[in-house]
Amino acid sequence: MHAVVVRVTINDLEAAETALRDQLVPRVSQAPGFVAGYWTFKDDTALTMLVFDSEDAANGMSEQARSVVPDAMTLVDVEVREVVAHA
Repeated sequence: MHAVVVRVTINDLEAAETALRDQLVPRVSQAPGFVAGYWTFKDDTALTMLVFDSEDAANGMSEQARSVVPDAMTLVDVEVREVVAHA
């Protein structure tokens, strides 16, 4: 398994939460190879970890992530990491 780790700055909390619920979660959960997703907010930042069943699927999502960040957020970083353990 591989994970896509996305870091963003939140510019508008209410709009970011709406975009997350209405756009991002539905889109990601239907992506090929999707296993699980975790979206976290703290202060004006968000950290997301999206787990996929293959490196190819994770790489595909990492490319999409760069182009679908809502206006309520500013992309800081996207990276793909191998999942080496989970519980």
